[in-house]
Amino acid sequence: MSEDEKLLKEAKKLPWEDRLMHKNWKVRNDANIDLAAVCDSISDPKDPRLREFGPFFKKTVADSNAPVQEKALDALIAFLKAADADAARYAKEVCDVIVAKCMTGRPKTVEKSQTAFMLWVELEAVEQFLDAMEKAIKNKVAKAVVPAIDVMFQALSEFGSKIVPPKRILKMLPELFDHQDQNVRASSKGLTLELCRWIGKDAVKSILLEKMRDTMKKELEAELVNVTGTAKPTRKIRSEQDKEPEHEAASEAVISGPSEEAAAEVHQEIDEYELVDPVDILTPLEKSGFWDGVKAAKWSERKEAVAELTKLASTKRIAPGDFTEICRTLKKLITDVNIAVAVEAVQAIGNLASGLRTHFSGNSRLLLPVLLEKLKEKKPALAESLTQTLQEMHKSGCLNLADIVEDVKVAVKNKVPLVRSLTLNWVTFCIETINKAVILKVHKEYVPICMESLKDGTPEVRDAAFSALTAIAKSVGMRPLEKSLEKLDDVRKKKLTEMIGGSGGGPAVVSSSGAIQASVGSSSSLEVSDGSFARKSAASMLSGKKPVQAAVSIPANKKAASTKSGVNKKGDGSGHAKVSKPAETEDVEPAEMSLEEVEEKLGSLIQADTISQLKSTVWKERLEAIGSFKEQVEAIQELDPSVEILVRLLCAVPGWGEKNVQVQQQVIEVITHIASTASKFPKKCVMLCLLGISERVADIKTRAHAMKCLSTFCEAVGPGFVFQRLYKIMKEHKNPKVLSEGILWMVSAVDDFGTSHLVLKDLIDFCKDIGLQSSTAATRNSTIKLIGTLHKYVGPGIKGFLSDVKPALLTALDAEYEKNPYEESAAPKRTVKAAESMSSSSGGGLDSLPREDISGKITPVLLKGLESTDWKIRLESIETVNKIIEEANKRIQPTGTGELFGALRGRLYDSNKNLIIATLSTIGGVASAMGAAVDKSSKGILSDVLKCLGDNKKHTRECTLSTLDSWLAAVHLEKMIPYITTAITDAKLGAEGRKDLFDWLSKQLNVLVNFPDATQLLKPVASSMTDKSADVRHSAEACFAEILRICGHEVVSKNLRDIQGPALAIVLERLKPYGGLHETFESGRVSAASKGSSKIGKSNGYGDRPTRHGSKANSSRAIPTKGPRQESLMSVQDIGVQSQALLNVKDSNKDDRERIVVRRYKFEEIRSEQIQDLENDLMRFFREDLHRRLLSTDFKKQVDGIEMLQKALPSIGKDIIEVLDVLLKWFVMRICESNTSCLLKVLEFLHELFDMLKNEGYIMTEAEAAIFLPCLIEKSGHNIAQVREKMRELIKQIILTYSAAKTFPYIQEGLRSRNNRTRIECVDLVGFLLENHVSEIWGHLKSLQSVASLTSERDGDIRNAALITLATGYKILGDDIWKFVGKLTEAQRSMLDERFKRKAREMDKRKEGKPGEIRAVLRRSVRDNGLDLAEQSGEVSRSTVGPLSNRDSYSHLEFQMDRAPIPRTVPGTVGPTDWNEALDIISYGSPEQSVEGMKVVCHELAQATSDPEGSAMDDVVKDADRLVSCLANKVAKTFDFSLTGASSRSCKYVLNTLMQTFQNRRLAHAVKESTLDSLITELLLWLLDERVPRMDDGSQLLKALNVLMLKILDNADRTSSFVVLINLLRPLDPSRWPSPAINESLAIRNQKFSDLVVKCLIKLTKVLQSTIYEVDLDRILQSIHIYLQELGMEEIRKRAGADDKPLRMVKTVLHELVKLRGTAIKGHLSMVPIDMEPQPIILAYIDLNLQTLAAARMLSPSGPVGQTHWGDSTANNPAPATHSADAQLKQELAAIFKKIGDKQTCTIGLYELYRITQLYPKVDIFAQLQNASEAFRTYIRDGLAQMEKTTAAGRTPSSVPLSTPPPAALNLSSPKFGALSPVNTNPLSEAKSMNTKLEATNFSLPPSYAEDDRGSNPALSRGPRFDQSDSRHQSGDQRNDRLPSGVTSGALDAIRERMKSIQLAAAAGNQEPANKPVIAVNGNLGHPLPNQFPLATEHASIENSMPGGVLPMDEKALSGLQARMERLKSGSIEPL
Repeated sequence: MSEDEKLLKEAKKLPWEDRLMHKNWKVRNDANIDLAAVCDSISDPKDPRLREFGPFFKKTVADSNAPVQEKALDALIAFLKAADADAARYAKEVCDVIVAKCMTGRPKTVEKSQTAFMLWVELEAVEQFLDAMEKAIKNKVAKAVVPAIDVMFQALSEFGSKIVPPKRILKMLPELFDHQDQNVRASSKGLTLELCRWIGKDAVKSILLEKMRDTMKKELEAELVNVTGTAKPTRKIRSEQDKEPEHEAASEAVISGPSEEAAAEVHQEIDEYELVDPVDILTPLEKSGFWDGVKAAKWSERKEAVAELTKLASTKRIAPGDFTEICRTLKKLITDVNIAVAVEAVQAIGNLASGLRTHFSGNSRLLLPVLLEKLKEKKPALAESLTQTLQEMHKSGCLNLADIVEDVKVAVKNKVPLVRSLTLNWVTFCIETINKAVILKVHKEYVPICMESLKDGTPEVRDAAFSALTAIAKSVGMRPLEKSLEKLDDVRKKKLTEMIGGSGGGPAVVSSSGAIQASVGSSSSLEVSDGSFARKSAASMLSGKKPVQAAVSIPANKKAASTKSGVNKKGDGSGHAKVSKPAETEDVEPAEMSLEEVEEKLGSLIQADTISQLKSTVWKERLEAIGSFKEQVEAIQELDPSVEILVRLLCAVPGWGEKNVQVQQQVIEVITHIASTASKFPKKCVMLCLLGISERVADIKTRAHAMKCLSTFCEAVGPGFVFQRLYKIMKEHKNPKVLSEGILWMVSAVDDFGTSHLVLKDLIDFCKDIGLQSSTAATRNSTIKLIGTLHKYVGPGIKGFLSDVKPALLTALDAEYEKNPYEESAAPKRTVKAAESMSSSSGGGLDSLPREDISGKITPVLLKGLESTDWKIRLESIETVNKIIEEANKRIQPTGTGELFGALRGRLYDSNKNLIIATLSTIGGVASAMGAAVDKSSKGILSDVLKCLGDNKKHTRECTLSTLDSWLAAVHLEKMIPYITTAITDAKLGAEGRKDLFDWLSKQLNVLVNFPDATQLLKPVASSMTDKSADVRHSAEACFAEILRICGHEVVSKNLRDIQGPALAIVLERLKPYGGLHETFESGRVSAASKGSSKIGKSNGYGDRPTRHGSKANSSRAIPTKGPRQESLMSVQDIGVQSQALLNVKDSNKDDRERIVVRRYKFEEIRSEQIQDLENDLMRFFREDLHRRLLSTDFKKQVDGIEMLQKALPSIGKDIIEVLDVLLKWFVMRICESNTSCLLKVLEFLHELFDMLKNEGYIMTEAEAAIFLPCLIEKSGHNIAQVREKMRELIKQIILTYSAAKTFPYIQEGLRSRNNRTRIECVDLVGFLLENHVSEIWGHLKSLQSVASLTSERDGDIRNAALITLATGYKILGDDIWKFVGKLTEAQRSMLDERFKRKAREMDKRKEGKPGEIRAVLRRSVRDNGLDLAEQSGEVSRSTVGPLSNRDSYSHLEFQMDRAPIPRTVPGTVGPTDWNEALDIISYGSPEQSVEGMKVVCHELAQATSDPEGSAMDDVVKDADRLVSCLANKVAKTFDFSLTGASSRSCKYVLNTLMQTFQNRRLAHAVKESTLDSLITELLLWLLDERVPRMDDGSQLLKALNVLMLKILDNADRTSSFVVLINLLRPLDPSRWPSPAINESLAIRNQKFSDLVVKCLIKLTKVLQSTIYEVDLDRILQSIHIYLQELGMEEIRKRAGADDKPLRMVKTVLHELVKLRGTAIKGHLSMVPIDMEPQPIILAYIDLNLQTLAAARMLSPSGPVGQTHWGDSTANNPAPATHSADAQLKQELAAIFKKIGDKQTCTIGLYELYRITQLYPKVDIFAQLQNASEAFRTYIRDGLAQMEKTTAAGRTPSSVPLSTPPPAALNLSSPKFGALSPVNTNPLSEAKSMNTKLEATNFSLPPSYAEDDRGSNPALSRGPRFDQSDSRHQSGDQRNDRLPSGVTSGALDAIRERMKSIQLAAAAGNQEPANKPVIAVNGNLGHPLPNQFPLATEHASIENSMPGGVLPMDEKALSGLQARMERLKSGSIEPL
């Protein structure tokens, strides 16, 4: 035994500590080995030995002997595997020692150290591990730092971010980025990439990128592209491993368990907030002067102070502190008057919420109400900030839905709809972003809020409520909404259900979970494959290595992989190749394999001798062996299975280190043969060979073979793969030849394969960064050749990527471009066998060059800068856009550029011309960079670019043309043509702009050969050939020549249909040289005319004419109107068309033409398109010879045309009226021209024309006036006196026939003319109006300020004219004129004063009275001449009774009105003095005049209302109907007047007066039904008029109309309201509408009108229960009967199926009446012919309702409700009644005595008792009081005596309700008192049975009953019914004439029989109570169908129901039928 062995044997007896610390290294080594063995044998982690061993390792692993240290690490590893988490107590010390002693040792030592660290992590000693790593990375030796980074990488990769906190690692990384060692930097980048897999790229970028150098940043960003998928832990900590068996068992039992857990793991995200340290912002905020700034007076200082807070708070995490005072300040600033300060404050709150999160919750509650209230602001910037801040407050956890319920409730009740809708939108966002558990807690609070909001009147609020409910349903299901849904109507319920069903949330969730389950289900296979992915080095994450993907993102099968694989947008990096299956990605990196393994797998494929010879050191043997090897390979039939093993063998022996050239060549040839022969050559084989082959390319002897081999590789796997691998090899290789020759091979590869398989961006970057930057000339030259070859395939676009290259290189590149010109159709010479994933470069658009996505650079700051008020900032922003395009190599994607184009569009209209030029250049650059996609992405900005050609600066126009060139280079000309045609016809473009555009267009067309779209330019070009500018005409003709050259004369001739007028003649002149064309065109016109003759030539009552006339007329258009020959031809044609009508108005649609007329008072020059439209209209409506003369440029021909019209004027008056607007447009053109002869002829004809219009009774429309009057007024200052005189007379004539009030605004505009003569004429006209029409222009007298201002003009004539006119005004108005002249200087005032005094003297001298007396005369004449004067003034009032008159401006009146120019004595002058004069002014005055009358009326109404019992109110009530009638007629006039452009003042006054009238119920009740009909109709029509919102204060007018309608429904007579509204449910007469329909049919308009009427009826019906005794049920039932009978049963069935609203509403009203009156309703059919055959429809509905209500226990009928026969009910059921009259009387008396005993009702009871004693004197009432006290009986006697005295004195208690009448069977009738009223019948007492049988006896109801009853009970009193009927007949109400006939001559007998049966029913004593409680069904009156009412569940028994089947009728029913009998007897109502 040796000494060592003895020593070891002895040492084993020593304790462990001594052995491990022994001085002999062998003993220590042996001890560590034994310790490891012992630890391996321990199975229980709680073994006490483990606690003993733990302290040893801090010393053993620090052993100085390297082998011992390794064994100590082995022992530590064994210890850690056996121990549990308790061992973590030793972790700190041991880890520190390992870092200090082991990390710089041998590779094996380092590897074992890393394993130990991983085990510490597994034992949950993570903090100690990371503490040690922080020390390790500070080691000065880089060799020790890299393993530390690697072990952190491994720990994070295997255990995940849940175990290894990324926050600690993130803090370590910044100092590693700047490490001097490149390996450390590479490892730190790899660790960063791994972090991205776990916590996301964005979090890592935001935390780390700002701490990196730019180069590092670029490298990392390039690597980040390769990081895909989501990471998943592959290793578990020890405590979780212990639970693994249980988990596996659970997974076997429940398969879905692991999938859910895996899903949770997959979607787990680490909050970036937790990764950063909090920052204190309070201290720097104090130092910044924040508190002084927010209190500053200047808004800019306040904004800067808040901006500083916003900036400080933008940090990701804010340190908690006291922010209360800051929030109070911000709360005030939110409401700051300056919007910028408010926006900044809101943003600051959002940043604070984001940075503080839950620490900000208290302050958030304080700020929330203010933020929600501020949502009412409509400013986009503020609204956006508020929305983002509110969302951020919720996302950050500052606010909880449960805590803010009250705030939300307040906000959704805010009066501003915007607040309500945006609050609900925010709630929706909150619901969508919180978990299900929270929603389950709060849904009970929020569902009712949303349900209530569904009833909101604003659509946006309702939509937001729907969205919130949908979000709740999507989150927690439909159960929380079930109860609420029941309360919704069908429409809302359906919409909500559709929104929930259409959200698409369900299937997506299922599919995603399914995908997760599938991926987890295949975890076993993934774990196996993941072994090859295992990394121990962080640097392995970088490019050139295996692509990084998370396990979950790897598809589970081939199919999934193929469907999910795709190409990245930017096309960068190698990781973008298509992944067809998991193995393919793995195979790219070949695994290590030893030569022995290769030989073993090779087997007998290659002879063993050959392999052994390949290993020989003798080159000849190797050469012979490789030759033999080649032969054997060529002999193999199935080469595919052996490809990889053969290549591996050659790479091993002879290998790439072979020195012999011949052997090298043979090896390369063999590999080339294998690659070309095998059907599939694996990419990993390429990877094995690529480095060696690239080195062989550098050797001239093997270059050809190597290049051929590389090309073969490209054929096998695609050039994209080979290029990507070669970039890294060539870049890092030390031999420069490898780079230069490799690039030369790339040149040949690009030439062979093209660029379709390459990622061009990578290739260009490689050339730019490596090739061109090389110091070797050969490399630079090779690169230049490669770029030149690329130019051949991709075109000049490649230059943009190389713009920053050195100038010398650019010159060389340009020379190379010339050698390789761009070949668009260049095709590759060779093809790729393998289908590569990238068939083209991604992101390149239509071409192959890549484009960059710049959407991230188009920031809100940039867009805001483009809109800045500072021109310097705008310019900087434009330059920033240019810089972005430059940085993108002038190749950009259209993504996200929409807002950029919008901002650039605004800059094209910049006030700074230099900015416009810069913007044009930028737009051109964007178009060039974007390519063809710019057409769709630019949002039509090209039209705005073309408008810049209208600039008067030549430089701007040149820049515009440059932009057009850039645009043309990007898109084809055909895409630009629509914009160009629009621009050419734009008058604002100007002559120079159109000329430049035509020149540019001609230049572009010149290079085209075939361009069919050029025909679109024909019409605008032809039109421009007649332009005033010679330059434009010349350029247009040149352009036309190009169009003619491209399209050919045949195509041009076929497209001349739209060209008309002189332009057509010019075009045809240009086409003449082509011969034959002229005839062809003529024949085309003949055929066209023959086709159109049926539409045009047959009109006007002249019969059918031969079509040849029409064809000749049309063909003559082609003949120029010059020379004698043309004139002769024209005369021949004139003869041919003489037989046709001069005007053809059959197809005229005047309304359509007038709608497009712009109504302006100011004259504007006629635009070219207007001239073109006029020419079209003239040719359409005027005969050929006439329109040819009118359109001629020769004034003589024009005069001839006027004479033709003049001669025919008497006979064509009606036709001229139809085309008057067209004719007036032509006259405007002539007036604007300077030819005096033609102008005088025009004025002569116009005088005759307006005389004819006056005789026809026609008044010009507003559109016609807007066409003609501005021009006539403007030109009235002609320089020729004769013309001025004629124009003056013409204007006065128009004033007489049109209207002084409507003409005045045009004259007023003329006062502002630049022509002094025009102003003088207009001033004279104002004087003429003052003298002759002052009453009509009263509302315009304020315009005298304009006249008065002219008294300061320098021109004496103007001053004099103004003074004369004002003196005329003084004559009429007196001193009141000073109110209208405005502010004057002292000089002007003295001048006027002097002139007025002179005028007064003149009047006194001529005995004309005093100034102002005429005004009083005008007033007094009103009452004497009211209506006649109104007719003289041209104001024909509509009838006050019946429907409104037709609103058409032209109607043939049956009388001729004398319109002599006499002074108008129309009411409406200043200040009416009394009520009657005011009503006259309202009736007959103009809208402006009527305002004064309405002021008086309002004053009188206010006084009368203040004393309602006074005589003033009685007088007003008498005139109430007349007042409302006047105002109803005035509504339309005032609105029409305001629509002409006048103020809405008169509209407001008329509505206010009506409002004051209807606020008084007494006045409202005095309005007759016919007047109410007119008023309600008018108001509803104007509510629907779409023009009202566009009026001055239109929204206020609509609101006033709504409020007025509600007031009318509240206070007007309800019977009249019901009758009027039911009648209005019928379709409305089209003439009643204020304006013709534009975009909707009459049916749609009627439907809208009906909907409004239905809403009004619903309001009335809802309160029927409380107003049932205020309405005349007979009248209402009559109107319902008429409505139903007019429809008929067939129509009712049809409408019921279509859910017709009007019909449904009528049924609802009837149902409600039946429900409230019960069977007593049958007593109110006195105005319905109940005996007609067939029976009235209303009876069936009444029966149906009675049945339904009885079934629902809502009635208590005492007979069969379903009785259908309405005649004598006792005839059908003759059985006598079984109730006892005596018993009923006793019951009544008992009830009365009970009332007497109650203090509240004692008076009522005594009065009822007194009535009974008078009616039935034989009844002994005291017999009922036998048991009562003597005092009570005495009280009754005294009370009856007092009642007798009261009645004798004529006083009856007005408040006493009348009791149910006693049974008539007692035959105790009284001549004085009628039956008692049923108003207060007690239903409970009436339901009791009476057992005494009664005999049916007749009795007569006294005629005095109705009067007595109404007189004694005001609650029922509405005036005598007969008087009402008579008054309705007298007022012209003919509604009863529409009653359907049906009552025979025996109707009276039938009614008498019915009366008899009713008496029997009354005798039965079981009357239906009138005040029975009504059961409301959901508050909805719109569905009175039987199945809508649930059956009553409670049993309500009615004892002793009448067997006789007689329906009980009350007193009111009796009186109603008796009233009908009386009317029939007296003959006041005709038999129906």
